[in-house]
Amino acid sequence: MFCDVVETGSFSRAAQLNHVTQSAVSQQIRALELRYDQKLLSRSARQVTPTPAGERLFRGSKEVLARFGEVEQEIREQGLEIAGTATVATIYSVGLHELQHIQRALLKSHPKVNMRLTYHRSDQVYEAVVLGAAEIGVVAYPQPRAGIDVLPFRDDRLALVCAPNHPFASKSKVSMAAAAGSPFIAFDGEAPTRKAIDKLFNEKGLTLNPVMEMDNVETIKRAVEMGLGVSVLPSATVTHEVAAGTLVSRPFVDGTYIRPIGLLVRKGKYLDRASQAVLEAFRNDTFND
Repeated sequence: MFCDVVETGSFSRAAQLNHVTQSAVSQQIRALELRYDQKLLSRSARQVTPTPAGERLFRGSKEVLARFGEVEQEIREQGLEIAGTATVATIYSVGLHELQHIQRALLKSHPKVNMRLTYHRSDQVYEAVVLGAAEIGVVAYPQPRAGIDVLPFRDDRLALVCAPNHPFASKSKVSMAAAAGSPFIAFDGEAPTRKAIDKLFNEKGLTLNPVMEMDNVETIKRAVEMGLGVSVLPSATVTHEVAAGTLVSRPFVDGTYIRPIGLLVRKGKYLDRASQAVLEAFRNDTFND
């Protein structure tokens, strides 16, 4: 009840969730405050908020409730067919273009397991895994973080992408110097992929000066299709456009460059059998762009 009050900010809503009266909720909160000899909630005209002591109790209680829920789920699942939903938090460029084949393989092997995808910026994926909002995270250029295990998934090949009528389209390969000297459309400056691409060019003594910065791969592709500039993108993200003839993808003269993709799992987190099935589908992936 205490956790429900904190999460809803309301005694009446917490009462509804627990099928008791508002008075019963108030009595439970008073009992807790007497138990710890501290005020746990601050009441205002609009909302109920936790005090510092209440916030600490809330965090600890949520951990206990989460673990208890995991134990109950583990017990229920013994001997049953694998079923359920596993949430996968992913960056847009991977989730929209590289996970459909995993979903299809999962449907064949475990038809009652649902892989639910949620799309976020890279930093939000780490947060979702740490806070338990997602069982698995998918990011590019994975970095070690406290409380997270990083598992390798696959590598994307980076390529120069341009419109079909661009001069680069007639070449079999393009130099990084030529790309740097052209109007360039980039990911925004905080995106790990943008930082990695900047580093690749800097190592060649080149500097990118983007004419546009976008926060996701889809808007970058649309701008390139319109002829507003060229970009460097994972090949897997432009497969459909290249096949349709709306974009052209070219490798670099300078070498082959890849973007590593990693899986994130919270350290020590119990994964139910549905989540384990999803993780196994990732590990069994043999897709190549």
